[in-house]
Amino acid sequence: MIKNYFFDFDKTLASTGDVSVTAMKLAFQNAGLAVPPTDVILNYMGIPAEISVKEMAEESLSDQRVQAICNDFRTIYARDELKSTILYPGIAKMLAALEAQGKYLFIVSSKQTDAVKRNLQHLGIQKYFLEAIGCDLVKHYKPAPDGILILLDRYHLSKDDSVMIGDAKYDLQMGQAAGVKTCGVTWGAFDVPSLQREHPTYLLDEPAKLVTIK
Repeated sequence: MIKNYFFDFDKTLASTGDVSVTAMKLAFQNAGLAVPPTDVILNYMGIPAEISVKEMAEESLSDQRVQAICNDFRTIYARDELKSTILYPGIAKMLAALEAQGKYLFIVSSKQTDAVKRNLQHLGIQKYFLEAIGCDLVKHYKPAPDGILILLDRYHLSKDDSVMIGDAKYDLQMGQAAGVKTCGVTWGAFDVPSLQREHPTYLLDEPAKLVTIK
């Protein structure tokens, strides 16, 4: 029986529209770099900007320059995110149902923790989650299992009763590395075949089905 649910945020619980893509393109432009195509940016969503910026850049960048681009990206993103971020249909009802069943809900995100909490509050769903772990609270980013392992230890949770839920292959790889069940969700996913290739425990096409997994 699943008791503990670890959720990714972007494209899993909520859509941020094109704000992530627009902010990343502008950050690259401001840095005088070749701007990555939209599909490349979307492919790297799900891992922290500190990693994706290095991967997307056409030239080698120093850690200092990468961090400057990441900071610019987050500044631009924070300016526009709230007006663009909306819950997917059925998410609020699903979270309420899981809470009513006594489940433990968490967020494990590649966003910074303060940004996750800001979004949860804006969307009115922060009450459902015991804790959120962002990329600033782990030593190793997704797909490393650090975020899940921190929460398993902190709340004395069983891996056998836990599932990692996300729209990207990195979420599933993270769950596998942590030794928990995995659930790919397709309603916000950019690349569904990449989820299928990870052979998740569950692959769901609507939020309501999360209430029924065993």
